[in-house]
Amino acid sequence: MSHHLVVGAGPIGTSTARLLAAGGESVALVSRSGTGPDEPGITCIRADAADGLRMRELAQGAVAVYNAVNPPYHRWPQEWPPIASSLLGAAEQAGAVLATVSNLYGYGPVDRPMTEDLPLTATGTKGRVRAAMFTEALAAHQAGRVRVSEVRASDYVGPGAESHLGERVIPKLLAGKRVSVIGSPDQPHTWTYTSDVARLLVVVARDERAWGRAWHVPSNPPRTQREAVDDLARAAGVEPERVGSVPSIALGTLGLVNPTIRELRETLYQFDRPFVLDSSDAQRTFDLAPTPWLEVLQVTLRSYGWSETRSAA
Repeated sequence: MSHHLVVGAGPIGTSTARLLAAGGESVALVSRSGTGPDEPGITCIRADAADGLRMRELAQGAVAVYNAVNPPYHRWPQEWPPIASSLLGAAEQAGAVLATVSNLYGYGPVDRPMTEDLPLTATGTKGRVRAAMFTEALAAHQAGRVRVSEVRASDYVGPGAESHLGERVIPKLLAGKRVSVIGSPDQPHTWTYTSDVARLLVVVARDERAWGRAWHVPSNPPRTQREAVDDLARAAGVEPERVGSVPSIALGTLGLVNPTIRELRETLYQFDRPFVLDSSDAQRTFDLAPTPWLEVLQVTLRSYGWSETRSAA
């Protein structure tokens, strides 16, 4: 039995902890609230990920440190740097692998499917923050101070995820109401299942072939937002609803009072043009495949109270 430190108790951190515990490993699951699953092999701990001294204490004896933290969207420039530095230092001192969950922001707008060899040339604030985190960790790896790997996902779909296919869509769809999405409903877009992120995260922490680079999470072929909503409707056994786009002026108005909406302006390009992830390298190297799309949709629908029995009735 090995010991693992998972930092962040959201959908991905919790899934990661459960995967490790199911394999007989010992897991410390850390979050500011100290909450998490009450299951054998998992100890939930309340701590601040930015507290470097505390993270070093908790990492002692761990074979891997998993960064699955998710600071408030509008607070990334302030909160990510100290958290990233804290966890990098903790992994280094413990001699543990640092496996980090990331996204595609660091690439910025691109005109082709995204592969891991693309340069991190984002000009937006959030993209630069994510790029700097990886650059710092990679420099430490190349200097021989620590072993690191990063997994990059597209927009999430799954239970509990903050998703463009989640709270904005599913309750309305199940209630027979019109659905409005952000950006164009008709641009191809990759969606990544949160459990697939956790699966790859566990793999890259263990497999030395993964160290010293980033990997794209195995994801299903892209679906436009309109197609994804129609897919959800079919999976739920309900009539497809009209899909519209939230007007730009409405987004601007909402942004005046909602900091998360305000921050979306930087990444709207992801929904106004093709946003396609190429995960073939990870699939081929680690013999992984994405969870089938229909299964992803059904699991997500169940988290909103849907059931096959209720649908059939």
